[in-house]
Amino acid sequence: MSATEESVPLNLLDRSLIRARARNVAIAAVIVGAALGGVIGLFAGPLGFVVPFAVVAVPLLLLALTEARRDTSLRGTEVRVRALGTRVVDLARAGKLDLLVTDVRGARTISLLATGPPKDKTVTLALAMYAGTGGRELDILALRRIADTLAGIGTAQALVLSDLIVAQLRAEARGDAAAERPLYRLGSMAPEGRVAQKLDPSAVARFVAALDS
Repeated sequence: MSATEESVPLNLLDRSLIRARARNVAIAAVIVGAALGGVIGLFAGPLGFVVPFAVVAVPLLLLALTEARRDTSLRGTEVRVRALGTRVVDLARAGKLDLLVTDVRGARTISLLATGPPKDKTVTLALAMYAGTGGRELDILALRRIADTLAGIGTAQALVLSDLIVAQLRAEARGDAAAERPLYRLGSMAPEGRVAQKLDPSAVARFVAALDS
């Protein structure tokens, strides 16, 4: 196996933390579903317990299972996202690239959305998550591999995103605080009040161009 074919983990959060969160969701789903089913079951019998339990608990249990299994990696130029199944996008041939900012309970996550071969699927690749003046970012090797792969695509949008990640790496190498790094600043530009929003590519391009000015 060559160095370029080695699998590079792209998980923003530690796998142990993800599994612990999924376990907590599963426990909460069972407790809430059983409590609701128990109350209704007192009046409607066994069926009154089963139906509310299934409606409340089953979707949350599936969500917990999906999160517990979720694993993202880069093998060569292919991004692989495993959950209940495995979704693969060849980043080097991606036909559509966007930046997505999600805002959940005060934590903003900046992700790369990539759509392309082999099956024209879309994968979400979290690059960084910030809350307040701190946060968590993908490690240097992962960001470097993503930047190199994007640079190889050759399209204007891919080159902009590659330059953005390179600027992020340079800021980290300088020891800049989280709030001074490009991904943090870009995520902060997104309007508040929306859970998820794509950033305008032209606005991203202007932001990246200003980094070099």
